Amino acid sequence: MNKLLHRLVLFLFLTTSFNLAHSQNEGPQPLVLILEQIEDHYDVKFSYETKTIKDIFVSLPSLDLSIEDMIGELRFLSLLEFKILDRRFIAITKNSKSVQRLEEVVVFNYLTKGITKTNTGAVNVRSKAFDILPGLIEPDVLQILQNLPGIISVDERISNLNVRGGTNDQNLILYEGIRMYQSGHFFGLISAFNPYLTNDIKISKNGTSALYGNGVSSTISITNKDRLDHQFNGGIGSNLLNADGYATIPINKKMELQLAARRSFTDLWSSTTYDSYFDRIFRDSELNISNDINTVIALDERFLFYDLNAKFLYDIDDTSKLRVSFLNIYNDLDYNQIFTNSDNDIQETRSALNQISFGASASYSKVFENDIRASAQIYYSNYDLDAQNNDITNNQSLIQENKVEDYGLRVDLSKTIDNNTELRGGYQFNEVGVTDFEDVTNPNFTSLIKEIIRTHAIFAETERFSKSRNTYIRLGARISYFEKLQELVIEPRFAFNQKFSNAIRLEILGELKSQSITQVTDLQQDFFGIEKRRWQLSNLDDVPLVRSQQISMGVSYNQNNLLISLEGYYKNVDDITAQSQGFQNQFQFVNDIGSYTVTGLDFLVNKRFNNFSTWLSYTLSNNNYKFDTLNGSSAFPNTVDLTHVANASLTYSLNSFKVGLGINWHSGRAYTEPSELQIDNNPFIEYDDPNNARLPDYFRTDISAIYKFKLSHGVRAEAGASIWNVFDRSNIINRFYALDADDNIVEVNNRSLRFTPNFSLRIQF
Repeated sequence: MNKLLHRLVLFLFLTTSFNLAHSQNEGPQPLVLILEQIEDHYDVKFSYETKTIKDIFVSLPSLDLSIEDMIGELRFLSLLEFKILDRRFIAITKNSKSVQRLEEVVVFNYLTKGITKTNTGAVNVRSKAFDILPGLIEPDVLQILQNLPGIISVDERISNLNVRGGTNDQNLILYEGIRMYQSGHFFGLISAFNPYLTNDIKISKNGTSALYGNGVSSTISITNKDRLDHQFNGGIGSNLLNADGYATIPINKKMELQLAARRSFTDLWSSTTYDSYFDRIFRDSELNISNDINTVIALDERFLFYDLNAKFLYDIDDTSKLRVSFLNIYNDLDYNQIFTNSDNDIQETRSALNQISFGASASYSKVFENDIRASAQIYYSNYDLDAQNNDITNNQSLIQENKVEDYGLRVDLSKTIDNNTELRGGYQFNEVGVTDFEDVTNPNFTSLIKEIIRTHAIFAETERFSKSRNTYIRLGARISYFEKLQELVIEPRFAFNQKFSNAIRLEILGELKSQSITQVTDLQQDFFGIEKRRWQLSNLDDVPLVRSQQISMGVSYNQNNLLISLEGYYKNVDDITAQSQGFQNQFQFVNDIGSYTVTGLDFLVNKRFNNFSTWLSYTLSNNNYKFDTLNGSSAFPNTVDLTHVANASLTYSLNSFKVGLGINWHSGRAYTEPSELQIDNNPFIEYDDPNNARLPDYFRTDISAIYKFKLSHGVRAEAGASIWNVFDRSNIINRFYALDADDNIVEVNNRSLRFTPNFSLRIQF
């Protein structure tokens, strides 16, 4: 393995050296030049008037795309209309639907192809145009985002994103406008959104549009393709965990159906990848505690997941559209054990845990005269987590349920003024209900709690882009009224981008935000200790409305395919609860109200050549808690605080072959060391100052490679291979302490994924 890696690195170095001398500009080029390259590559012919494409500059998408996906990218980048007349001829015209986008792409191929940054401060990922990132052989939606500065998962779960020191529940994740309360399969190791139907992912870490609320750390909007293809295309594929398929099916000239499905075969066959994932999740869970106190004779686990997606597109006429979307996510675990206890009696237990999410949305949009656009959307989101746990240690049977139901309605209006200014506004209503059910034996206890919050919000913003002054500015505000809390919250937002020269830009972003639903942990063994967090609504007692304030300023240099950016930020989040932070120390059973404050710097340098891209990102941050009574009101480090985070990566594309190599390093998380064991009627651990120690540094190397080839006319194939944690390093990602059966202090170290290979094969047609 080491020899192979050394040879691969040498190959990359030699090919890179060659391209240093023969690199071509990958930046924006005149559209006419881009069209000429596409005509030669795909053997097609574009028909257009010269004035239609005059003064339009775009970056060349990957030539590995199908012609349909290539056309989709050109539509997005140029705002022109491309119509496929037959197999060879494509007509280009100006878009007749008052389409206006004041957003300007300021960085093409941000890290790799398919990722761009706009003058709004947001980052866009185009799944169809995505190239390659280290460790990825498929465009996993949430894993891609973790390559961006300031975004990481401290527990290595892909769906648990920590954005600038925030917890995962502080991210607003929207799928086709539906708020998602579950974002992962395999308890967070795989994102739950099918990457082959997803078209566009947009993330805002700060300066969020006033159109969005209820997420104090970030807003992640995931959408499928919104234009009709007018022809059938699809694909099937598999890796070592699941198989999937998708299709775009034209119904007639005005209607189209998009379908996608994915299912694991982990309940039928255990691959090396599955074994690694299973060990990572269940190694230190409640399900394995019995192994320490009993002799297991037989163990049988059955785990599976699937997701289903559908979208119906109906272009009623040239000015109005109807879109309907559905999503279903399912995870199921059955865990059976046959064991002998200390009396050599044979016993059998069964535990089960399942997660189900369902979402649906319908939207209607209309373009009126005088550049006025209107849209209306309704959506429903349902999340249900059920667990039945036989606790052998305490001889208990425990049934738990956490359920969220979310109904939403929003109406938007916008008007374009003089092609440089746009006004937007609207109204949004949400009703969110959370149900918690618990039934325990020994002792017998039953609890059922249901809470509801209704929220009314109005929002407005203005957006202006001055080409003559190279200035972009967006000012807006969101006003929300939370009925149950009887609170009126005003949240101003702004984004400012100034281009001083062809290479240098200044960006300033700021926002106030709030959210009324968070995740809490009552006990670390909730839901087996695997999926410990459950959703809870704000109330008038012990769970207040969470509020945040954030401001950032950044400078970037971008010229000759070299990007250097530096951004400093300040972020404060108030009215968090101790239960939402997952403490595993002296504060585990204590609730209090507090805040955390983050100051940080995000640095990125990215150099791109003809077929080569390399980047180094580094984040320096300081993240501290301050609670009303915990620790005597003194500040102490946040449990998700990582002082230093650095990633170095390189990717290389040669015709249809792509390879990526990445190194990930960060300093250790904070944890609390015990001082002594207190022997009393109920022995307990006495701890030192909270989060007074640090875990060892984290280090991981990943590699991936993809090869694309044609099977026949119109049928393409793709084979991919990856290794996560190439050097099989055993990283400790969390440490806590517990008492064993003899009342001795035991140190428990949660460890990262070990050496994890994966392989995929896909066919597209």
